[in-house]
Amino acid sequence: MNKADRIKNMVVPVADPAMAKRLPPGQALTERFPILHEGEVPTYDLKTWSLRVFGEVDQEVTLTYDDIMKMPQTTITTDIHCVTRWSRFDNQFTGVLFRDFLKELGIQHKGKYVMLHADQDYTANLAFSDLDREDVLLAHSFDGKHLTAKHGWPLRLVVPHLYFWKSVKWIRGIEFMNDNAPGFWEQNGFHINGDPFKEERFSGEDLPIPEDEWVRKDYD
Repeated sequence: MNKADRIKNMVVPVADPAMAKRLPPGQALTERFPILHEGEVPTYDLKTWSLRVFGEVDQEVTLTYDDIMKMPQTTITTDIHCVTRWSRFDNQFTGVLFRDFLKELGIQHKGKYVMLHADQDYTANLAFSDLDREDVLLAHSFDGKHLTAKHGWPLRLVVPHLYFWKSVKWIRGIEFMNDNAPGFWEQNGFHINGDPFKEERFSGEDLPIPEDEWVRKDYD
């Protein structure tokens, strides 16, 4: 049974009407920060770490960690929502706003879509419009400290308005594309877009479907 099927067989949390504007349907609020990912947690030497920007751009760019840290830094406080039905309020992430990142690079892109590439052969697709927002961040820190390895150190994407599988850990590549294409989880039963308030959890299905798998996971 794949992950999408396991989620479908889980217990749907009872919605709190008082939180309807902040807590998406089918989500349970937690103070934990559950750890979910595919594969092993990678280890890095920041002297050799790099982030590549490529695809439908006027010039490809490869950046070092120092390049990222020299860009304007921003701290956001935001809610996050995982497709496995947990939500966590008021998370503080620090890093480079995606808008600032592109501005600092000075590149021109043509693609309306983006594929995010991460270590462990992980990918996630996004419309460029989902990245071009005031709260989307390439984050290196959480609550004033460097991200832990299990949460994506040295750099992860944070896209608060979509389910958290779109907020790619261990990001290594940003590929601009003309056409949308499914990433790793999108090829394995998850929705191509992933809006929590529309419950866009799975592809091709209309659901109120449950999951409490995250409760049994490790967490910080």
